[in-house]
Amino acid sequence: MRYAASILDLVGETPLVRLSRVTRDLGPAARQPTMLAKLEMLNPGGSVKDRIGLPMIEAAERAGQLRPGGTIIEPTSGNTGHGLAIAAAIKGYRCIFVMADKQSAEKQALLRAYGAEVVLCPTNVPPESPESYYSVARRLARDIPGAFQPDQYHNIENPSAHEATTGPEIWRQTEGSVTHVVISVGTGGTVTGVAHHLRAQNPAIQVIGADPEGSVLSGDTARPYLTEGVGEDFLPGTFDPASVDRWVRVSDADAFAAARRLTREEGILAGESSGTALVAALTVARELSATDRGNEAVMVVLLPDGGRNYLSKLYNDEWMRINGLLGSPTGRARISSLIRNGHHDTELPTVVLARTTDLVATAIDTLERYGISQMPVSERSDDSIDGIVGSISERGLLERAYRDPAVVERTVGEVMDRPLPTIDAGATFDEAFDLLSGGPAALVAVSEGRPAGVVTKLDLLEYLAHGGASKG
Repeated sequence: MRYAASILDLVGETPLVRLSRVTRDLGPAARQPTMLAKLEMLNPGGSVKDRIGLPMIEAAERAGQLRPGGTIIEPTSGNTGHGLAIAAAIKGYRCIFVMADKQSAEKQALLRAYGAEVVLCPTNVPPESPESYYSVARRLARDIPGAFQPDQYHNIENPSAHEATTGPEIWRQTEGSVTHVVISVGTGGTVTGVAHHLRAQNPAIQVIGADPEGSVLSGDTARPYLTEGVGEDFLPGTFDPASVDRWVRVSDADAFAAARRLTREEGILAGESSGTALVAALTVARELSATDRGNEAVMVVLLPDGGRNYLSKLYNDEWMRINGLLGSPTGRARISSLIRNGHHDTELPTVVLARTTDLVATAIDTLERYGISQMPVSERSDDSIDGIVGSISERGLLERAYRDPAVVERTVGEVMDRPLPTIDAGATFDEAFDLLSGGPAALVAVSEGRPAGVVTKLDLLEYLAHGGASKG
């Protein structure tokens, strides 16, 4: 017979699964890195924090800090509490968990299901405030006889557990081929432990930290954010800053949208911190895909927890709408994908420009030849964005030619209109819609200082109607 002695023996050895659908808009498949998700939600308590619960308790037992009948008190966003509660249930300890009131109702109910007590504290107070969940936990641990606070933010067993388990698993599961690891950071224990182990195997491995906007870990100014479980308003003692090679800062809106994409496109019910990690992973993967050797990279993105704890928030459309997080999925698409997908005609240049010295008749011929309705006008012979000084449109030229047929013999520079507004090719459809709504007929998409294409109102309409885009 094959069975585990207890549920604690089933912590770890979470699988890797390839992500192949959320990566579709990264560019040609032949240039994309292999992106593998490590599914930490498959731990017994549903998160990566299961890995640190038992080691912190056993270390306290060995040190005489926790004795039979004692009480475990910990400030937590929920997941560490779940890991501790599982171990405490088996070992017979009382648990009191102190949480910020922004944490989901599911997390609170789950802790109570294990027999733990939950104390809620206000979210928007500094760590040193007597009301903060850190301060309340310290006070309870001080005042309750036989109490012990594991303190995941300063307990060395936190990063050590990941150095002993999570890091070796990634190395073993990828057969040593991993080149990039992406981890959303909270206490810093996971990223520190994983980085220490993997770099001991291969110092060239890149470790990317994903951090919510409003967290100080990546150098941002501390301010409230909605994403749970990651980011901090102080630097934890369990975090080694040298473990992170690069930070990617992620907004609540992008994190929540990415988590919902994982669920709906990959079938992985993911939490908010998983969405944060995915946004960072896609950011780096997009950059790698733009190189000739992007397909040589093997990227592991650690998904810290699942989505069952967030059904009342992340997966509740009404809550998302109230918090301004439920935008159109199309609106989050990038202008670069519209431009790329719009080139059905291989003879169509990346962007068609008129020159100020061209005759209007020549410009009209160009509009007809390429089937477009407007063009930027440049005063230079190259295609730099700095050379664009105006624009012409089919409608504008028609009006001028109707009033004065001789206009076709004049130069474009004499009759051109104002330059089209510009937008970064990496901008979202939402941003393009905001600029085009009630404004100009078209925008010039800019990439690396050069025009990358022209985006029109018709392009957006056709994209919405057919999932593609035409060049206008």
